[in-house]
Amino acid sequence: LIVDGVVYGTTPTMKLFALDGSSGNKKWIFDPYNGNYKNHGTGVNRGLNIYRDQNEDRILYATFSKLYAINAKDGKLIQSFGKKGLVDLKKGLGKNVDNMLLAANTPGVIFKDKLILGHRTSESIGAVPGHIRAFNVYSGKIEWTFHTIPYPGEFGYDTWPQDAYLKSGGANAWSGFSLDLKNEIVYIPTGSAAFDYYGGDREGSNLFANSIIALNPNDGSRLWHYQVIHHDIWDRDLPAAPNLIDIQIKEKTVKALAQITKSGYLFVLDRISGKPIYPIKEKNVPLSKLEGEKAWPTQPVPTVFPSFSRNKLTELDFPLRSKKAYEFSKKLWKNRVYGEFEPLTTKGNILFPGLDGGGEWGGAAFNPKTNILYINSNEMPWDLSMEKIEGIALGKTIYKTACLSCHGNDLEGNKGVYSNIPSISNVSNKISKKDLKSILINGKGIMPSFNSLDDIEIESIIDFLIKENKDTLSNNKSSWPYPYSFGGFKKMYAEDGFPAIKPPWGQLTAINMNKANIEWQIPLGNHEELFIDGFNTTGTENYGGPIVTDGGIIIIAATMDEKIRIFDQKSGELLWEDLLPAAGYATPSTYMIDGKQYIVIACGGGKLDT
Repeated sequence: LIVDGVVYGTTPTMKLFALDGSSGNKKWIFDPYNGNYKNHGTGVNRGLNIYRDQNEDRILYATFSKLYAINAKDGKLIQSFGKKGLVDLKKGLGKNVDNMLLAANTPGVIFKDKLILGHRTSESIGAVPGHIRAFNVYSGKIEWTFHTIPYPGEFGYDTWPQDAYLKSGGANAWSGFSLDLKNEIVYIPTGSAAFDYYGGDREGSNLFANSIIALNPNDGSRLWHYQVIHHDIWDRDLPAAPNLIDIQIKEKTVKALAQITKSGYLFVLDRISGKPIYPIKEKNVPLSKLEGEKAWPTQPVPTVFPSFSRNKLTELDFPLRSKKAYEFSKKLWKNRVYGEFEPLTTKGNILFPGLDGGGEWGGAAFNPKTNILYINSNEMPWDLSMEKIEGIALGKTIYKTACLSCHGNDLEGNKGVYSNIPSISNVSNKISKKDLKSILINGKGIMPSFNSLDDIEIESIIDFLIKENKDTLSNNKSSWPYPYSFGGFKKMYAEDGFPAIKPPWGQLTAINMNKANIEWQIPLGNHEELFIDGFNTTGTENYGGPIVTDGGIIIIAATMDEKIRIFDQKSGELLWEDLLPAAGYATPSTYMIDGKQYIVIACGGGKLDT
């Protein structure tokens, strides 16, 4: 956030800082933890808000479940906000969520004197509801709430089982909002309902999960909605705020919005009415073979605007860089279920693009003078599976639902998805039972607390870990309510450590929004150590979006080769690149001071072993 030549940002330990925009010198720093921050590696913050009036400027930002109001001039808490400068975001959700995961990683938007905010939730059972709330910027009090899992009598209640609002969670907005100030509409992209990969207890289309919701920001009333995934069982959250754009359709200016997706589809709607600009087809899709799962029979697919990443794979996509890589990938694919919108199975599925897109949280950039939209994307297949619960002991069940996604099915960690997740295969040789229990209850480093587990569940998972899969408490009844647990996910790499498909593995795409066609598309990022015939640039996985300037350039980092690049908007030609101190998994900003233009980006690395 850059205001009046001052750069505001946060550190990995969630300190808020202010820097002089021309020198980088520190003006002040606010530490909400007073030097006692313990959740190392989980300090995610995707932006800040500032509210300005004639008396003061206040920074509004959240650390996990606490929302702070800070004086922008001196970095001091504004004591009149909430309780001595902070608001507990776990309060006011309609039920007690004190022992559940809630983190407001994304700043939301400010409209008049309201901060409109969403939050991150768990993706498993015990998730908090994803309600959208407006907080008064002066007092911190909740002014209105929109229920993303509808209450009785509210629109969408009949798209869930009865009383789902008391039991279900998720359907949350973690990726950011957009605001049409002139028309007084706030646009909210939501994620999936929890449990993410099995919906046997949430029969129906599940509004307002996986939807673009248009609300009146004055009172939170619904104006319209458009659901891009019905009854999500693939974790296809909407990953970024929509771009608000004016485009020319048949010589008429249309106020539109463009929503990127993890699947690589681009949904373009009239932002006043919510109607599609061009037809969006309800495509017949496969039904689930899992007991109790009633997958929705159709899914919406755009018919005119092009996909910005590959979202269908064939044998032609197998890697040709070596015979070994080709045969490895062929064998892997042969043993999995693959197809667009194929429900998950116990055999295992290939999801492409994977859980991180397609599009990701950095979003797209739009030039209103040329009406070109620029989108960076990932092209990485992921391997997912479900596992039948029958005969699985309590400790193993809890591990599979709470721990497997980080530590892996073999307890060896999961560096392909998250970096620096350690092996716990011989945990009894590394740590005492007492210390292991403390870590499970309190969390440590990047590992969150699991204090929502009861004593029997804690003892069961400890026994499972120490006894190396031999759960002696197997007679305990599992609290897991479903016939299946999630069998885990991993990115699909061949034996040489590179993706199990042909490049490009990351792309930057320019779409002409007037003509609904791709102007150009290039690989983004490069594995310089890898030479593949026909691919001078491989592209890499990337996190963080682009910005465009009036001078005709695109600025983007995001790639795992740890570079920042500038491209020509018209041609996609690389104009400049440089190596960052660490990978810049963030969206850059640019500003002018005394006639000099600056580019600033948060570059902390951490993902993708960088």
